[in-house]
Amino acid sequence: MVAIERLRGSREDAEKLPRWLVRAITTEDVVFVVFVGGLAWVPFWFASNRPIPWGINALLFSGLAALYELALLLRGAARPVAIRNVWLPAVLFALAATWALFQNATWAPAAWQHPIWELASEVLGRPIPGSISVDRDLTAIALLRLMTAASVFWLALQLCRDAARARLLIWAVAGIGAIYAAVGLFALGFLPGGTVFPELNSSPFVTSTFVNQNHYATFAGIGLVAAVAGILRLYRRAFAQSGRNLRLKVATLIRTTGSKGALPLALALLILAALLLSGSRGGIISTALGLFVLITLNLRRTKRSSRNEALLTIFAFLLVGVAFIGFGDAFVGRLETQGLHDENRLPVAIVTIWSILSSPLLGFGYGTFLAAFPMFRDDSMSIWSFWDRAHNTYLEVFQGLGLVFGAMLIANVVLLVWECIKGARTRQRDATIAAVAASVSFLVGVHALVDFSLQIQAVTLTYMAVLGAGVAQARDDAQIQHSSLHYARASDYNR
Repeated sequence: MVAIERLRGSREDAEKLPRWLVRAITTEDVVFVVFVGGLAWVPFWFASNRPIPWGINALLFSGLAALYELALLLRGAARPVAIRNVWLPAVLFALAATWALFQNATWAPAAWQHPIWELASEVLGRPIPGSISVDRDLTAIALLRLMTAASVFWLALQLCRDAARARLLIWAVAGIGAIYAAVGLFALGFLPGGTVFPELNSSPFVTSTFVNQNHYATFAGIGLVAAVAGILRLYRRAFAQSGRNLRLKVATLIRTTGSKGALPLALALLILAALLLSGSRGGIISTALGLFVLITLNLRRTKRSSRNEALLTIFAFLLVGVAFIGFGDAFVGRLETQGLHDENRLPVAIVTIWSILSSPLLGFGYGTFLAAFPMFRDDSMSIWSFWDRAHNTYLEVFQGLGLVFGAMLIANVVLLVWECIKGARTRQRDATIAAVAASVSFLVGVHALVDFSLQIQAVTLTYMAVLGAGVAQARDDAQIQHSSLHYARASDYNR
């Protein structure tokens, strides 16, 4: 009897604890913790915009993905999200990556190889193997970063099929964003030059651990969208228990703000302050667009929720207005002095387009803008300016891979984003994660038109993690289970 009472008491105690504390720790949990730790590390060293972090990230995330697949194989378990659920984006990505690899091959047909290799052989007086890529080292590095990003997406896709783990990832992204926002604000206020690393140029704007404020603004925007999505979900759940009376809803708003909402709001306001003080015009405007998409996708289509949405919208505008009044001077100042248009980037875009048209099918090698652009540079640009990026990620992709395979790489992401948009609008439960992924996609996609933040690993890998979680949560359980069952049956047949 005593043993029975003890067992009953232990069960009652366990029921009072959160489920994630009670359940057994699985392989996926361990991989997930290491995965989040890797995401926290990525922005630390110049936002991973250096060769050494590139190598570390490749070993960390690619190795983690390989270990995860090995664990599934040893257990004989099916993937949480079968490959057939993303077969078309996977095929497009594989074709683009294979073409980039072929561009580096020295056994490509001689007629396809770029003439610069023949010229180099004549100048040096010895034969040099040619290739489509004008700089094989740059293409190899770009491929390394591309496969690292793919590993992050694949891990997030598999790990975040569990809805609780997906929500935890989004909160982790918000928390990581808040930590680096605090670092940036501290550096601006107390460190010499306003930068974390002394070797960086002094800046009157928040840059955190990033090389410049524009890239940091994109990263901060991702964290802000994640935090706002979590806050909206928190308040909606609270409103669902408050009835229809407006006074009760206002009371619930105040009570939630002072209790469960206090920490999330603090994180969001911290990121928002750092974002505004970055002064990045493109980053701030892109983030505003991302938040607009988030709110649009989260709108409930029932009349019962209209009062909740109106109350949340008014509350959000008040908070953003207060933050903008307090920290918006840097952004407004840049708009007044420089406007929205940067005339220096237009000639670069035009020259890049001409270079694309000169080799529309073969391209110049993935990631070779630094080597290819000087061949086409003309007197429309100052001789004192140095351009190692086109400040337009799409143009660089087309220049490197050519129009056909460049379109495949971009279409691969577009299809995944569309999956998230559909999931955000059709799912009755757990639609928040898909909405976050779609909103962040609009943020980084628009900013990629005027800058190269997506070519900075801290931004790219964080975005890939959010996108993977969004795609994992974009479909309902029946669709995923059907695909996983098909995969499991195929595995059994193969064995």
